[in-house]
Amino acid sequence: MDSFTRNYTIVLVAILLGLLAWWGSSVWQPRVWELNDLLEADAELADYPYQFRLVRLDGGVATLSTPRSFQFPAVRFLQLIHPELAGQSQDDPGMMAAQQDLIDHQKRAQGLMLAQPDVQRVDWELDVKWLSDHGVHAPSAGSSAMR
Repeated sequence: MDSFTRNYTIVLVAILLGLLAWWGSSVWQPRVWELNDLLEADAELADYPYQFRLVRLDGGVATLSTPRSFQFPAVRFLQLIHPELAGQSQDDPGMMAAQQDLIDHQKRAQGLMLAQPDVQRVDWELDVKWLSDHGVHAPSAGSSAMR
């Protein structure tokens, strides 16, 4: 093998190893997995039709998935998990109870995260994958201002 081919191969392998290391570090998140296990193990959250999950943990900020945001109101989500509420107004007693149930579950997920020593704050991110899986075209993902 001539020197150019050898050097080219070395550079190419180094780039590939660097990319593999970068990918591995972004995927390997045992603390996120551990906290998601905590959310899944909670009996109250496990009974709810939507499973809150930790999307990422970065610098003490836990970003949790949510089925609602300012761009995608809770009423639309609630009509998905409670078809009997379809067409009901926001001030319907059943809709109000379902909204309170969602709030209670969201607060519980938030509380579980804030009880962790390495979590100082919780942000929320619209779960567009869950919505898409349920036939809803939702706005693109991004952290919402809900805290």
